[in-house]
Amino acid sequence: MNCKVEKTENANEVKLELTVEASRFDEAIKKVYFKSAKYFNIPGFRKGKAPMKIVEKYYGEEIFFEDAFNEVAPEALEEAVKENNIEVVSRPDIDVKQIGKGQDLIFTAVCQTKPEAELGKYKGIEVKKIEYNVTDEDINHELSHMQEHNARMISIEDRPVEKGDIAVIDFEGFVDGVAFEGGKAENHELEIGSNTFIPGFEDQIVGMKIDEEKDINVKFPDEYFSKDLAGKDATFKVKVNEIKKKELPKLDDEFAKDVSEFDTLEELKKSIKDKMEKDNEQKEKYETEDAVIKAVCENVKVDIPSGMIETETENMLKDVESRLSYQGLKLDQYLQMLGKTREDMLKEYEPQAIESIKSRLMLEAVIKAEKIEATDDEVEAKMKEMAKNYGRENDEEFMKNENVANYLREAIKSEKAVEFLVKNAKFKK
Repeated sequence: MNCKVEKTENANEVKLELTVEASRFDEAIKKVYFKSAKYFNIPGFRKGKAPMKIVEKYYGEEIFFEDAFNEVAPEALEEAVKENNIEVVSRPDIDVKQIGKGQDLIFTAVCQTKPEAELGKYKGIEVKKIEYNVTDEDINHELSHMQEHNARMISIEDRPVEKGDIAVIDFEGFVDGVAFEGGKAENHELEIGSNTFIPGFEDQIVGMKIDEEKDINVKFPDEYFSKDLAGKDATFKVKVNEIKKKELPKLDDEFAKDVSEFDTLEELKKSIKDKMEKDNEQKEKYETEDAVIKAVCENVKVDIPSGMIETETENMLKDVESRLSYQGLKLDQYLQMLGKTREDMLKEYEPQAIESIKSRLMLEAVIKAEKIEATDDEVEAKMKEMAKNYGRENDEEFMKNENVANYLREAIKSEKAVEFLVKNAKFKK
């Protein structure tokens, strides 16, 4: 195989002209024939038994060309990219110049390549110091959550529903006198004042008594996820079956003993404070790193190819799709609820994608400028840590995996680059 490489008039783009030997292309044609022979039905031959020359005569010699090209071209392009140390960041734009039996296959591939970031000032960058302090209010807020979690429900029988109560209700919703899907439930527990229902619904439950029935009139918000109901007036037939109220436990030493391993409330408070301070340290670290990276990126010059942005936005959308699947939702359903298309979402992700790519390219430039390296011992330690996390401590194949080692080596260098930038930054109050 022969390959010519030339720069195009566009930044970070190359044009490769590849010539693949005729023998290699002809071999691919034979391979494609044997793969697809079973699908050909030619008079005078049993299905799938017609010789290759007969199939070519019947359908035309070019019948196998496209599949043979797809068999050869990706592998040839990968070889060429590797041999010429080209880092491709987009799908190639292919143009076939010559194709045929007994001929060299000639085609061109225009590819966008990974750019290098031009660093501006990256040492001594000024950023605002990020600090989080634990207050008594923070501790009391956590204690109130613990109270809520350990509250017990008591039945109320001597008064109507009040704000803050849990009303156990049956309801059915109607629009224009017709019941709508998903608008009916029995013994539904609704916390009055939680604003989990349509605006105005919970307010009209206040004052109702046990076994009382009532028609509640509301209007669905214009931005309601169901387009069939958005902006429409609705009537709900409601019956109150039961009224309950949360009774919070008293905050004292007994509470501390019940909800933790501590004997006193003061010990519990100290434990909460210690945990919050530890969480704050991590929060400060991540936010400081993020602030420094963004500040350094402001001084970076780089022309990011469209292919890199497209790949990044697609990956971001795939992450969303993966997270939705854990909730039992499909991406199409989610997009329908938002009233958006796939293209809308990809467009929305573009600024975030550009920022992410720019950060990575900046860190690579810092690694190069500062000659940052990862030692074999550091890589081995990371591999052991990863193996332990995935329960593969005794997996020799995993521990010798070069792809994993290379990935971790780059990750360590990036971590060191971030540490370097933070260490050399100037923090102001």
